Amino acid sequence: MTTERVSPVSRVDGEVMVPGDKSISHRALLLGALARGRTYIGNASPAADVLSTAACLRACGVWVRDFPPARYALDGAGVGVSLRSPEAVLDCGNSGTTMRLLAGVLAGTECVAILDGDASLRRRPMRRVVDPLRAMGAAIDASPEGTAPLRVQGRRTLQSVTWQSPVPSAQVKSAILLAGLSADGPTTVIEPAMTRDHTERLLAMCGVTVESHGPQVTIHPGQLEPFGLRVPGDLSSAAFFLALAASRPGWRVRCPGVGVNPGRTGILDVLEAMGAAVGLDGGDPAGGVEPVADIEVCGAQLHGVTIAGSLTVRCIDELPVIAVLASQAHGVTEIRDAGELRNKETDRIAMLETGLRLLGVPCESTADALTITGPVPLRAARLDAAGDHRFAMAWAIAGALVPAGGGATVIDGADAAAVSYPGFFSDLASLLRS
Repeated sequence: MTTERVSPVSRVDGEVMVPGDKSISHRALLLGALARGRTYIGNASPAADVLSTAACLRACGVWVRDFPPARYALDGAGVGVSLRSPEAVLDCGNSGTTMRLLAGVLAGTECVAILDGDASLRRRPMRRVVDPLRAMGAAIDASPEGTAPLRVQGRRTLQSVTWQSPVPSAQVKSAILLAGLSADGPTTVIEPAMTRDHTERLLAMCGVTVESHGPQVTIHPGQLEPFGLRVPGDLSSAAFFLALAASRPGWRVRCPGVGVNPGRTGILDVLEAMGAAVGLDGGDPAGGVEPVADIEVCGAQLHGVTIAGSLTVRCIDELPVIAVLASQAHGVTEIRDAGELRNKETDRIAMLETGLRLLGVPCESTADALTITGPVPLRAARLDAAGDHRFAMAWAIAGALVPAGGGATVIDGADAAAVSYPGFFSDLASLLRS
């Protein structure tokens, strides 16, 4: 476990090239493994989570060759036959995306596999994927608590389903859709709110018939065409720098080549609603399906906002840094409908309440909500990332926002940032020196 110290800054004005999108990188690797032929992926995320997906695919017999720092080539044999039973337990590390999506892939094969992960991943709910995959005919079991390890025994042909998901979750949706590639007919997922649609877009890029109507998605079974894809920059990684820029009038950050999938741009809507200036300069879509833009945020005097409903879903991963930013906004910021935060790498609502209070921020929580009152001059503190990559980075932004002369903020377990953004602290230091 490593410790980082972040000192207050007086000015932010610069550009950060963030790494490739983690969500897209996971999905590109999985679809490349299933496609019949050779697939090329560029600018893949260097995140530890994505490395877990690549390692699990190799353990299942897929030819995956990496060309550091960010390129892959994969040879797939086709849906249902590309993967074989691994000789050992598949280690998904800290990655819920790896575990849930790979369970969907394995459900449509004749493989037998056990998927496990670290202590944090073993606490995350897995019945939400176990239940639909069982309904499709796969033999899949979780622990008595409904958590990892998962044991999957797939079937070459699954039953098509129409699944009404009780929670809005792109991981659950994707697991069902990936299993649906091996089904005996169209598979439909209906969510309570629309979630990010990376899987649907990439499947369409591979020639699969996908029908989307808001929160309802239907996939038709079939084979995938191999592809070449340059992964756009990760908006969830850029969010930390963009939030920092938004916090003060006169501050500015530009992040070029970032993915702006509509299911992910809630953070930009929040920054704009709080009063920051947000500019997008669009480019060619990645793979012809994923929108990309250069993003620039300029700071302003911010005011509190209410984040609820579908907007909460669209910025669920960015809520920790949004909460930090809310401490600098005038008035009350309410984050509602965020119970899913309690099922992430940590209980993120509890983590935010504890950390914000150490920073001197008035806040209150309920089962699925958090209220923050600002503006507050943050005080330097010793904060624990608790193995959660989002907090390793959000607490760093808080440290940078401490008033001049207020001392350094110490972040224990800062190495957790490598789960999604291994170079975060060096990129932050470069921005603060610019």
